[in-house]
Amino acid sequence: MATVDPYNSAHNGGPRPRSEESVSDLVQQASRQLSQLVRDEMRLAQAEMTQKGKRYGRGGGLFGGAGLFGVLTLQALAATAIAALSLVLDVWLAALIVTALLGLITAVMAATGKKEISKAGSPTPQETVGSVKADVNEIKERVKR
Repeated sequence: MATVDPYNSAHNGGPRPRSEESVSDLVQQASRQLSQLVRDEMRLAQAEMTQKGKRYGRGGGLFGGAGLFGVLTLQALAATAIAALSLVLDVWLAALIVTALLGLITAVMAATGKKEISKAGSPTPQETVGSVKADVNEIKERVKR
């Protein structure tokens, strides 16, 4: 009685079953997959850093605006002190009101800028780092098998 070779096609040049793939084939396949994985992770890191950069840009712009209004506040405060010393109460009171308004604008801009920067979080691409760690763990698990 003849035995049936279920993998007869492999000996005739047909597709080999997974268990008979050569180490070279497996290494090449792993290399291609690893290259694709690295490219995908780099694209993810780039997208994450772009998003964080936009938040830092907005927050920095608001801090810059707060700085400008801070300088204007100091100038108005100086003008108020001069007006208070040299003129009647009505003039310096008006200058004080303008100074208080500029100070309020400064405080609001600084608080909004701080809020934007805190939303951006750490400048490192944390999602990508986590994804890479998971990929490395998965690769380690598969190598153990």
